[in-house]
Amino acid sequence: MSALNRRQDPRGRRVLITGASGTIGRALGERLTAAGAHVRGLDLRPTGDEPFPVLRCDVTDDASVRETVARALEALGGLDVLVNNAGVGGPAPAEYAPGAEVRRQLEINLLGTWRTTAACVDALVAARGRVVMVASRMAVLQLPLAAAYGASKRAMVAYADALRLELGTHVGVSCVYPSAVRSPIHDSTAAAGLSLEGMSVYEPLEGVLDAIGKAAFSTRPHRDVTTTRKGAVEFFLARHLPALTDRIVARTLNARAAAGAFDGAEPAASVVARNRGTK
Repeated sequence: MSALNRRQDPRGRRVLITGASGTIGRALGERLTAAGAHVRGLDLRPTGDEPFPVLRCDVTDDASVRETVARALEALGGLDVLVNNAGVGGPAPAEYAPGAEVRRQLEINLLGTWRTTAACVDALVAARGRVVMVASRMAVLQLPLAAAYGASKRAMVAYADALRLELGTHVGVSCVYPSAVRSPIHDSTAAAGLSLEGMSVYEPLEGVLDAIGKAAFSTRPHRDVTTTRKGAVEFFLARHLPALTDRIVARTLNARAAAGAFDGAEPAASVVARNRGTK
């Protein structure tokens, strides 16, 4: 709690968290509840044992979002902070036509964020509140074979930029850029034979929670918040030297393909074939 205590006190703040039953959402809600914030969560599949109230909500459904957000705001008596944390990942090579997996990620990661935020705008304006977008390092530094996730998160940041321009006189809008945190979000990618090992480094959950707390409760809103020193360097390089980061990622991909890391992984078959000169 020391990281939060050095910033504006969250006690009494009314917070709504999407994806509240997942790894980041649950830990954040638990931390803020313990710090004295009034927290409600939204999740498609609440577990029922979260240490704060979580309402079932499908962020891909207009009516579900509208009705469930209204219930949450009524229970909270308004809203000071919205944390858009709900998100999904999965394999989606850019060279293949977009299918159901691509549409799922865009619908949840981008449009789910948009729907939820729109349902909260009036309450946030009234409270001079904050919106925190849990984006991703992949919003600025794309990794291969996961085009849908990177595209959805980059689009989330573009949405945040537009929202900031429209609401900035009354509402702070921040984007947080975690790298990889160990959670079930990576299960489908690993099951497809596309493990993150070697392409990304897992980071501590606590650093992500600290960054969200900084975005939500600092005296002045921060536009972009990274979660580690390494993440800050990657963010800087991706923004200012994108050709360099492209070369680094491409070199890593080719080395892993040559080493057999993707052998048997259908989504990476074409990458492996090109790497070995068989296509």
